[in-house]
Amino acid sequence: MTKRALDLAASVLGLLLLSPLFLFLAVLVRLGGPGPVFYRQERVGMAFRPFVLYKFRTMVWDPGRPPDAVLFGPRRPVTGPGRFLRALKLDELPQLWNVL
Repeated sequence: MTKRALDLAASVLGLLLLSPLFLFLAVLVRLGGPGPVFYRQERVGMAFRPFVLYKFRTMVWDPGRPPDAVLFGPRRPVTGPGRFLRALKLDELPQLWNVL
């Protein structure tokens, strides 16, 4: 119970303190090309409970191509801002929402 409370407090504090950075990164992703700012994917967590994973989008958006096609076809190109986000692991920041 204490660990969960600490996780919640840390994620809320992190989201509040990093909100200006989130806004800057969202604008950066949006300027990198058309498409949504966030990448969403359903994954399976502890006890096989599904959850939605959120990341900043780092790859070129193609609405006609299913997201899993990357596994079987040629890789989609990474956007300019996407390289920056991946190098500094900033694309992972929206996962703070998953902690909540």
